[in-house]
Amino acid sequence: MAPPALPQAHPPLQGSARALGTVALSAATFMNVLDSSIANVSLPAIAGDLGVSPNQGTWVITSFAVANAIAVPLTGWLSQRFGQVRLFVASVLLFVLTSWMCGLAPTMETLIIARALQGFVAGPMIPLSQTLLLASYPPALAGLAMALWSITTLVAPVTGPLLGGWITDNVSWPWIFYINIPVGLIAAAAAWAIFRTRESLVRKLPIDSVGLALLVVWVGSLQIMLDKGKELDWFHSTEVVALAVVAVVDFAFFLAWELTEDHPVVDLSLFKSRNFWAGSIATAIAYGLFFANVVLLPLWLQQYMGYTATLSGMVMAQVGLLAIVLSPVVGKNLTKVDPRKFVTFSFLVFGLVLWMRAQFSTQTDFDTILIPTVIQGIGMAFFFIPLVSITLSGIEPQRMAAASGVSNFMRITAGAFGTSIATTLWEDRAKLHHVQLVEVASSGRTVTADALTGLQNLGLTSTQSLALINRWVDEQAFTLSAIEIFYASALMFLALIPFVWITRPRRGGMGGK
Repeated sequence: MAPPALPQAHPPLQGSARALGTVALSAATFMNVLDSSIANVSLPAIAGDLGVSPNQGTWVITSFAVANAIAVPLTGWLSQRFGQVRLFVASVLLFVLTSWMCGLAPTMETLIIARALQGFVAGPMIPLSQTLLLASYPPALAGLAMALWSITTLVAPVTGPLLGGWITDNVSWPWIFYINIPVGLIAAAAAWAIFRTRESLVRKLPIDSVGLALLVVWVGSLQIMLDKGKELDWFHSTEVVALAVVAVVDFAFFLAWELTEDHPVVDLSLFKSRNFWAGSIATAIAYGLFFANVVLLPLWLQQYMGYTATLSGMVMAQVGLLAIVLSPVVGKNLTKVDPRKFVTFSFLVFGLVLWMRAQFSTQTDFDTILIPTVIQGIGMAFFFIPLVSITLSGIEPQRMAAASGVSNFMRITAGAFGTSIATTLWEDRAKLHHVQLVEVASSGRTVTADALTGLQNLGLTSTQSLALINRWVDEQAFTLSAIEIFYASALMFLALIPFVWITRPRRGGMGGK
């Protein structure tokens, strides 16, 4: 028998209203995803301008991601308390305000705070854009709806690095945030015009304040531990140990509380569904691997390959070209082909791409670096839409916002954790390679002595010559470290394939029976 909320459901939109609604929701999603990727190629410039190291600058990304992840699970409760449309429009407008604050930030600390606020208010945007869009289309067109929506999430990674690089090199980095202002205002106005008469049922549910506090503490502690660990020598530091203990203990309390709370901030009962828990975990791990490599590649290109932010952005921008072309094809065929086959193909492509990157060296030319990025677009097209379909398969319509919120929480958190883990491993392995290479290139060896002599003959002092050789050693050390991460990531994508086949997606797709 249908639950009470269902009579409040609205019929699908038609014609121009549906088209405009799709554009409005997608524009807001575009803005959100753009801000996750646009800062990647700008990190060295932001860090240099604000007087911190590029690796410390990764807090610009992780502060947004962690705050976003904390806010996303609140989507279900907030949408019931205030209504899906009001919450979505408010989230977009607050995102515009915090983007303006990010651009004005005078110090790294201020920027991190502004980015955290920006991430927090952005939390409901992606889950609600999915929910509102699916409600705008008939069930038979759900796959096409998600394909159209996902194109914007693929265009954003294309546009983000290229736009971010160009703005950083030719204007100034604050403008990577200011450009959100017109997009956000137009998206909010259009969404309100189309959807204000389609507001969801409002229920004044109590807030799970204890669950929310526990969520903030364990996610925040874990992320700070991952980011500070590389600076404080990991578990040799009392601070890192304390953060790890707090994260583990608080997570245990969080699970116990949420499983017994009448109105939990995170509906853990969703994990009773095999499709939901397996799909969410596969999405989270795959996205963590993907996003970590998206951050790592431009750092390596700019710091050790001599690429400008614009040139680095040109490399990264190609990732969505084939994804944009193929996504509608995937969406239209989602009900005809087992989505697990699509995901399997996607993970194989990701594995191939990362294996190709593992063949890079400091002598690799631009075209060779570009090829795997273009191929990666194929994997992206077959990745997101089928996994969303698997994860939400069989979820009741009234629980869709909560399910989307929880799965997006896991995805976003994995992206932040993956970034911290990858940059930490990159630095640690590079230090080891540096020591090994210095032993090989010790001053007593003939090749090194000849190189020093040659450099001094060119007019460099002994100190300058040693500094230049040390720079060459650094380039090789960090390149070897990046290659190891590419190899490991490729193997992890392959290892995820059997996990996908644990699921049993139902006919009818998202929310289907």
